Amino acid sequence: MFYEQKFLFSLLLSLITEILVTSLLIKFFFKQKEIKISKIIFAGFIASALTLPYFWFVLPFYVFNRNAYIFIGEGAIVLVEALVYYQFLQLKLSRAFIVSLIANAASVILGLIIL
Repeated sequence: MFYEQKFLFSLLLSLITEILVTSLLIKFFFKQKEIKISKIIFAGFIASALTLPYFWFVLPFYVFNRNAYIFIGEGAIVLVEALVYYQFLQLKLSRAFIVSLIANAASVILGLIIL
């Protein structure tokens, strides 16, 4: 599979996983019933669509150590996506960070299993 094909597959996998996990956390764990599911889906789409291309196509040119690449990349993704959830969904910053961290952890683990 070509690098670009892996990226597209990873993007699709990330979108599905992170939107599902984000929706479940917001609706059932944090019980934020007032936030519409369509708004959660939109925020999840924006968050992944903004961050994953940088992780795959920009960061590799600046970070050469694999462990540093993953640590820096995933850390930045969690922070940026938390800010997206904070801004778009008006979650408390701490909740937005927890949602982002758990959704990304689920996405990374599933990606490691499948890829």
